[in-house]
Amino acid sequence: MPFDDEVSDDGVQVHAYRASWAAEGAALAGTLNELVSTAAAVEHIGSTSVPGMAAKDCLDMMVLVHDLRDSGAAQALGSAGYRRRPEPWNNVEQAYGRDWQKMVFAPPVGARTMNLHVRVTPSGPERLSLLFRDHLRARPDRAAEWALFKMRAAESAADLAAYGQLKAPAWRLLMQLAEAWATETEWVPRG
Repeated sequence: MPFDDEVSDDGVQVHAYRASWAAEGAALAGTLNELVSTAAAVEHIGSTSVPGMAAKDCLDMMVLVHDLRDSGAAQALGSAGYRRRPEPWNNVEQAYGRDWQKMVFAPPVGARTMNLHVRVTPSGPERLSLLFRDHLRARPDRAAEWALFKMRAAESAADLAAYGQLKAPAWRLLMQLAEAWATETEWVPRG
């Protein structure tokens, strides 16, 4: 759920690919790596991390830590102005038949639009995030299909919640294809 400063009356906007997303993601990864000194890795994930793919102009970043409580990530990010998203679904997510603890942060007020996921490594959500990105990077045809679907969903959705509901079943199908691709190519996360 967006904070008040993140709310827009423009509805859901899916934009043509912007080459600047890759550079912004890399710069942000460097900043986050410095902020969270215990990070095992920082990854640019989501649609903006896939070259050529249309997306909402919102970077998805993932900070991987070995332990959520002992990492100091919440304190470091909070001190830098990042705001923890309080909703239950931003504290636990399901992957591969089990629940995984996580934290999601919004950017500081006035900063670049983003979602910052702090996850444990190794974990199911880490694997799914990297699989989504790497699969679509390797399969531009599927990235183009996913982008077209997202553009059509954005045209139909009244708001971000409706957009998410439209995407959810299609995302599950996309990830079935990604899992088959992972098996065929012997893909491993960050391998």
